[in-house]
Amino acid sequence: MTATVSAPGFLTTVQDTGRTGFRNIGVSHGGALDVHALRVANLLVGNEPSAAALEITLGGLRLRFEDRRVVTWCGGAFDVKIGETRLSAGHPAIVESSEQLTIERPEIGCRGWLAVSGGIDVPEVLGSRSTDLRAQFGGMDGRQLRVDDVLRFGPIGPRSDAVLSALATHRVASWFAPAQWVSPVSRNPILRVMRGSEWPRFDPEVRGILFREPFTVTSQADRMGVRLEGPKLHFTGDDLASEAVSAGAVQVPPAGHPIILLPDCQTIGGYPKLAHVITVDLPVAAQLRPGDQVQFQLVRLAEAHELLIERARQLTVFRAAISLAYQ
Repeated sequence: MTATVSAPGFLTTVQDTGRTGFRNIGVSHGGALDVHALRVANLLVGNEPSAAALEITLGGLRLRFEDRRVVTWCGGAFDVKIGETRLSAGHPAIVESSEQLTIERPEIGCRGWLAVSGGIDVPEVLGSRSTDLRAQFGGMDGRQLRVDDVLRFGPIGPRSDAVLSALATHRVASWFAPAQWVSPVSRNPILRVMRGSEWPRFDPEVRGILFREPFTVTSQADRMGVRLEGPKLHFTGDDLASEAVSAGAVQVPPAGHPIILLPDCQTIGGYPKLAHVITVDLPVAAQLRPGDQVQFQLVRLAEAHELLIERARQLTVFRAAISLAYQ
């Protein structure tokens, strides 16, 4: 019921769907930077969608399993293998006792999510098993994985047992989740955004620049946010009082280089918010790495709602189909 970390990779942490209800006391929501990918991966291995999994940044992870499990992964264009068998994104597969799973550096994107049947069994802190690296709690003692860490898994449930039976002769499933769910990466990503709370207070020319010009991801990119460089977006309004912020906000500091906030972001901030990345595009933002170029596209709030509702509907249908298949 365990796996040993032979190599932890650049940055690997335990994450689930995050913490809710604690932002008023300064606790970030956190959780997987692509919650949709996490849920899909969990469903594919027979877990509840909120089960804890591993978030891998820039690869380099090697795990040695001590018992038979179902695994799958979603995220960037990683090279993933079980032994010498290549495992494509979104395909459930069996890993046998004593086998090694490896995840190498991705060609495109930077993050992946590895789900294991039973989920990662670590204590809950404030209702979540997610790792908060800055506050140093949750996951594996509030830190990233290290060499020789032992990951414990929960018991294999009936749905995971059904997957094991279905894969007894094939090992890697022929079924898989939609490609745009399991690997939402591209070489020239476009992020759809809504108008931010300070949108009217930016000069129209500045607002136009946001959508005309590409921006480049700097080395200042982590789970809190992604700083961009390119044309400067100056704010000429009065100073702002700090107020609540959330993942997806596009803040503009005095230097004029925008920052896209991600789920580990602070709970309040005083920089003006020019725009806000829509929820269904946060998985695309989660894959941005230094040197990538990104562009923005303006959409209406109603369109963002429609896209989110449709995503939720599709996931419900997918979950029902998986449940029937895994009976």
